[in-house]
Amino acid sequence: MSASSTAPKPAAMPPLLGPGDPPPVTVLNREGRAPVLLLCDHASNAMPASLGTLGLDETALSRHIAYDIGAADVTRALVERWDAAAVLSGYSRLIIDLNRDLDDPTSIPVISDGVVVPGNRALDPAEAAQRVDGLFWPYHSTVDAEIDRLRERGQVPAVVSIHSFTPVMNGIERPWHIGILWDRDPRMPVPAMERLRADARLVVGDNEPYTGKGTEGSTIDRHAVAPGLPHLLVEIRQDLIDTRHGAAEWAGILGEALDEVLADPNLYRIQHF
Repeated sequence: MSASSTAPKPAAMPPLLGPGDPPPVTVLNREGRAPVLLLCDHASNAMPASLGTLGLDETALSRHIAYDIGAADVTRALVERWDAAAVLSGYSRLIIDLNRDLDDPTSIPVISDGVVVPGNRALDPAEAAQRVDGLFWPYHSTVDAEIDRLRERGQVPAVVSIHSFTPVMNGIERPWHIGILWDRDPRMPVPAMERLRADARLVVGDNEPYTGKGTEGSTIDRHAVAPGLPHLLVEIRQDLIDTRHGAAEWAGILGEALDEVLADPNLYRIQHF
């Protein structure tokens, strides 16, 4: 008998998601009548039992580094307002960031806003691949499937991606209440900003506090820019939507800004810029 035949086999990697874990992705209101698809890449701070807490405490997991605070509640309110479908992520962005290209070094962050993530240090390729297969592709495959379903229904969907941002970053206060991120397609961002700025009380960011330009591999780039769908990405300041009341209020503000835009039948066509 050869030595190789007696060597112990490596232990099988336990599955990423177990029977008690939530699903990797959730679709709301799949049969909604609106030609609109809402996306929430960072809806949840959930962790699968197999990963524990990645070595972080509850305080860290309740912060923006783990998810976009309030974004899921805003998304749900807009689902009801527009009778639209929505795709929401099921797990924390600390496990794998669904809004990053897989080649991006922050796809599985070792450090986030100064917080070291112990469970992401020294990941082997098999562990990283398990997160890609278990969370990344199920989310993006579902987004593709929902867009295909709307197209098969004869609709060219408008894609609206909901995010939130911290009031302070690196010690610098951010004055914006809401930001609209976009690159070349002005169909939704420009009129949305015009309507938001009609309220003099609001500080509206144009590609602030982040930029929507040159974001190859992001969710919007993958599912809306590349196929020529009308789209925009919204960032709302987290301290404004960290309660259900605040989220409902800002869903109303954003909804009023977009109602007329979404009512224009000329919006719903494939166009590359």
